[in-house]
Amino acid sequence: MKQVSLFLITLNALFISCSTPSRDSAFIDNLMSRMTLEEKIGQLNLPSGGDIQTGTVFGAELDSLILEGKIGGFFNVKGVDEISRLQHLAVERGPHGIPLLVGADVIHGYETIFPIPLALSCSWDTTAIERMAQISAMEATADGINWNFSPMVDICRDPRWGRIAEGSGEDPYLGSMMAVAYVKGYQGEDLSADSTLLACVKHFALYGAAEGGRDYRPVDMSDVTMYNYYLPPFKAAVEAGCASLMTSFNLINGTHATADGKLINGLLRTGWHFNGLVVSDYNSFPDIAAMGTSKIEDAATLALEAGTDMDMVSGLYLKNLKNAVDKGLISEKIIDKACRRVLEAKQRLGLFDNPYQYCNPDRAKTGIFNTENRQAAREIAAETFVLLKNDNHVLPLRKTDKIAVIGPLADAANNMVGCWSMHAQTDKHNSLLEALKGAVGADGRILYARGCNIYDDETMQLNATGLRCIPFEHDTRQLEQEALYIAAKADVIVAAMGESSDMSGESASRADISIPAPQRRLLEKLKETGKPIVLLLFTGRPLVLDWESRNLDAILNVWFGGSEAADAISDVIFGTKIPQGKLTTSLPLHQGQIPIHYNRLPSSRPDPQAGVFNRYQSNYIDVDNEPLYPFGFGLSYTTFAYGKPTLSSTVLQENGCIDATVNVTNTGDYDGYEIVQLYIRDPVAQIARPIKELKDFARVFIRKGETATVHFSITDDKLKYYDANLKYDYEPGEFIVMIGSDSRNVQELSFRAE
Repeated sequence: MKQVSLFLITLNALFISCSTPSRDSAFIDNLMSRMTLEEKIGQLNLPSGGDIQTGTVFGAELDSLILEGKIGGFFNVKGVDEISRLQHLAVERGPHGIPLLVGADVIHGYETIFPIPLALSCSWDTTAIERMAQISAMEATADGINWNFSPMVDICRDPRWGRIAEGSGEDPYLGSMMAVAYVKGYQGEDLSADSTLLACVKHFALYGAAEGGRDYRPVDMSDVTMYNYYLPPFKAAVEAGCASLMTSFNLINGTHATADGKLINGLLRTGWHFNGLVVSDYNSFPDIAAMGTSKIEDAATLALEAGTDMDMVSGLYLKNLKNAVDKGLISEKIIDKACRRVLEAKQRLGLFDNPYQYCNPDRAKTGIFNTENRQAAREIAAETFVLLKNDNHVLPLRKTDKIAVIGPLADAANNMVGCWSMHAQTDKHNSLLEALKGAVGADGRILYARGCNIYDDETMQLNATGLRCIPFEHDTRQLEQEALYIAAKADVIVAAMGESSDMSGESASRADISIPAPQRRLLEKLKETGKPIVLLLFTGRPLVLDWESRNLDAILNVWFGGSEAADAISDVIFGTKIPQGKLTTSLPLHQGQIPIHYNRLPSSRPDPQAGVFNRYQSNYIDVDNEPLYPFGFGLSYTTFAYGKPTLSSTVLQENGCIDATVNVTNTGDYDGYEIVQLYIRDPVAQIARPIKELKDFARVFIRKGETATVHFSITDDKLKYYDANLKYDYEPGEFIVMIGSDSRNVQELSFRAE
């Protein structure tokens, strides 16, 4: 009898869900007309169902919220079986049979982990980014997830901030291109398909400019800087059709971003015509009070009035909104608008047509961490590595060499994936040591020693859960002796050093962004051996590498390359593939230069040339102004020669176009990609404009000995900016166009815009 009743309940729920086409707004009208105020408020509640941080709910408590209609979705629950159970509970026994949103932080892969987003941006390959996002969506949806809290599109000029690892660097144009690629990859052409999910663009807004590079800190910024540099990736994502946005933790000019009506209801909804879902960041409602802009009991009202639809974790909507309506402090119509947007998100996913389309266990068995996905991750990882130095062509290595592999990251498979990879199965990943041994085969001569700890201080090597990523060894003298012993026997030293995976990401800001002391000391000792040294730099941020750049023979920045990173690194250092990544952040010469970025405004007294000090000019007395490695920089095993660029005209007519052309020749011994970059400067404008701004780029494959002709179209849209009145336009006059291999090495031309 119980089974029959459950079957009838299921049929009834499905009939209600399917009786009206999911795209019909009348369906939402009808559904909301039958919902109580408490049930509408319930749709705005998004608890965490896992144990990643405090504030989560568990088991019976989550079930109870579903049955009482006090939940619109949940996140941090892994596994299609448990997610399916909860979805069935909501549809078959919850009020009105409303299905649930199921969220997750799939930042750079689900179980097949791709490089961290900062690394991905260094590929400058939007096609690869979109492919990565598609695979991530396919795997996550196969395991029951339909909402992804990605991409993070924050522009960051301060590498002390740990979350720089999650974004695409310092440039608004490149960041915008990457944002669009993520959204297209996650959401596809049809959000109701079972292999696509809702993208959630974050953090809205300006979190990458947090004071001192520290999480949860304020931002004080002019509108001109905001609109020209920090907001463009968000706007590009909105125009690409992103389904949801997440607010940020920070104050913006004294107002908390989650309760900033000017930002959300004003700019986002009215200015950009965004009609999707806005969710808070994790437990950020109490921060509104903590940062001094409201009392705790008023935080929910402020956030809802500003346009934040869903409350992630805090439960303050559940606790306070009905009372606020009863007291006349807020209109039920505002709750209705937020509830509608939550329901419309579910409608876009097709959940009212088929609540269980993401609950197919057969997909989970074959669609996650499979051979095809892993191969894609390996290929994409190889595109992200940036060769910073390669004196005397030390790289690529010969497999016949006797190679000393030294460093705390050489045999640490669980550190290859980097931050925000909680779904990774690291026991199935190769370490670098394993991959190199596999590449050289049984006859290869790979020697190994750990050599040192990551840090001198044992307590510094703890991850977010309090577990040690890399075991701390107390006998450091023995570690060093082992390393020096095998180094003396080797032809070449490969040093696997840098940051451990939890030294970047959320709540992982660093005041000192150099390579930690024990690793530097070991490198100094290895330098004394006279053997060539290749530094494989693992990192989630730009590091200060002044000593390393002056003293080591080769530096290959491999970031955190994902589950297939080890084999991808092996492919590159042995020359099966060649380095092709270029920096999307400036690498500082010294920490005192931070914040640092290439698209800076001109000074009243021009910056002197590198290596030159002139009193009463804009310089430091102790270091150069220029970064060690500039934005856009990256070497290859091959070389490229640029011809003289040309313009099809020296006058750009209104609504016209100039064709900028340059010939690029592969003058080396390998076929390879070159990333050709175009920058523009407006020397005289209503407000000061940067000394250069990236406005286009082309990733071009050129065979050795061949020449490619690269074309760029310069239109007036590439000249526009937000002026002091936030008008988006340009003024006629002279413009300088620069074409080259990076932001420092360019050739200049000029034209006049009418």
